Amino acid sequence: MAETVLGTAEGLLAGLDPEQREVAVAARGPVCVLAGAGTGKTRAITYRIAYAAAAGLIDPAHVLALTFTVRAAGELRGRLRQLGAGGMGTRQVRASTFHAAALRQLVYFWPRVVGGRPPQLIDAKAPLIREAAKRAQIRLDAPGSISDTGGEIEWAKVNQVRPDGYPAAAAAAGRMTGSAAERVAAVYAEYEQLRRERHLIDFEAVLELTAGILLDSRAAADQVRDMFRYFVVDEYQDVNPLQKLLLDAWLGDRDDLCVVGDPNQVIYSFTGATSSYLTGFTTEFPDATVVRLVRDYRSTPQVVALANQIARAGVPLVAQRPPGPRPVLTEFGDDTEEAEGVAVQIQALLAGGVTAKEIAVLVRVNADTERFEQALAAANVPFVIRGAERFYERPVVRQALVLLRAAAVGERADRAAAASSSAAPDQAPLPASVRHVLAGIGLTSGPSSGGAAARERWESLAAIAQLADDMYAGNPEATLGEFSAELTQRAEVGHAPAVDGVTLASIHAAKGLEWDAVMLPAMHEGMMPIVHAKTPEAVEEEQRLLYVAVTRAREHLYLSWCPSRTPGGARTRVAARQRSRFLDGIRLGR
Repeated sequence: MAETVLGTAEGLLAGLDPEQREVAVAARGPVCVLAGAGTGKTRAITYRIAYAAAAGLIDPAHVLALTFTVRAAGELRGRLRQLGAGGMGTRQVRASTFHAAALRQLVYFWPRVVGGRPPQLIDAKAPLIREAAKRAQIRLDAPGSISDTGGEIEWAKVNQVRPDGYPAAAAAAGRMTGSAAERVAAVYAEYEQLRRERHLIDFEAVLELTAGILLDSRAAADQVRDMFRYFVVDEYQDVNPLQKLLLDAWLGDRDDLCVVGDPNQVIYSFTGATSSYLTGFTTEFPDATVVRLVRDYRSTPQVVALANQIARAGVPLVAQRPPGPRPVLTEFGDDTEEAEGVAVQIQALLAGGVTAKEIAVLVRVNADTERFEQALAAANVPFVIRGAERFYERPVVRQALVLLRAAAVGERADRAAAASSSAAPDQAPLPASVRHVLAGIGLTSGPSSGGAAARERWESLAAIAQLADDMYAGNPEATLGEFSAELTQRAEVGHAPAVDGVTLASIHAAKGLEWDAVMLPAMHEGMMPIVHAKTPEAVEEEQRLLYVAVTRAREHLYLSWCPSRTPGGARTRVAARQRSRFLDGIRLGR
């Protein structure tokens, strides 16, 4: 039996490169993995867990793997299942976001430690902020002022800054000063008062209250620490002080902690995230094992070379893929010409065999997608906007899930009736059954000719129909019940189907994703770096953001800029736009 386990463990190591193998065998104690973009960090940490479980070094049921998105947690669970480390029933690795893990514990311990029913979680701050502003007699009528105030409240809460301390803390951080800071503090105070009066919690309060219960209740802490004994934290460079407080409460005085991160991908400082926990890991844990992953399996040597030039610091990535085309930098005359030019470049990629869903246009600010929407629509190139709304939260998708569940119940009843009468069940293939259900809520044979809302509705239904095609291709006997269960599982982990369209997204929203071809427009001063990046630290973060954008591309990379916003502007204005300083000294193709 021991030989079988050992063989399994050694077999897991066989497919890893030397650095990934070093991560895997460091199964216990503090481990810090500095993983560059595309270097297989998820592979390394999943194999580490699987190896430790196969070798009998850990019980997978005692592992808590923490990520920052539901999708990432779902991917982690899926990979562990493939490696045989997913376990069965309760004997499996828990992969979760910080907030989901904390919320489960808070709901469980609140009646036992605090007493009474747990507070209710609010999905969004905006309604409460609007009401708090009225209480404080402060007008938040300007576009974006509600969301901006919410962002400041979130920053304050993750940094454990109370309302009365916000003005000083915001000024010290270079965020906001004077009367503007006082206004935010007043709204923040009323927001917290409303939340307490109504027994509500937001996502920051979930972390804070859970940590508080564990720090105040020895019994609760012992119970959690008995359950979770080995911790893995992905994207550790994005951890904020509140998440670190909770992680420390979970750990107690133990050190079985593996963290994975990349100092070159620190792009969320504005939310309160800090890379100091990653860069200072060996100070906190002097005996930690440190491993650097530098072999880039995602991008061509040409893309990797550009990424290394932009990073200008740290250990350079080493490309593992065959050579590809050189990145291209194009100067257009104005914004409209740039958008149309990018559409032409995309059409050339499509004609060359790159699929639309493997192309992305990444912008610095969400508002900049509109001109590319118009240009792609005029060129008859399909596109999707990432980040506008979660796929499974769209009303038409929720409606489709309900109808498909109902149809699955009817299908099971028909099967039962056929079985009792010994008759063969009259069952249509899965794709036909799904399309029949979806046709009742708007799925047609071709895209809608209506506006953007109609187009998105059709694309959502078509994406579900494509999932049915994919399941049928793998299993022609698949039923509506199995398909409905698959959709439910995808919804739980946030695994949206890939729609066959060019992705339009902000660079921040693209982190963690990759495409065959990436277009990076607006590479000019004021946009990259953004105009409000005034301090050296802010400019450095903008440079890291460009690094993240470049490393999303596997093979094709197009950068562009234009000296004017409007036609003829560069000739008539004294101060035309300047190309981004981040591209100075970098040679690109044309």
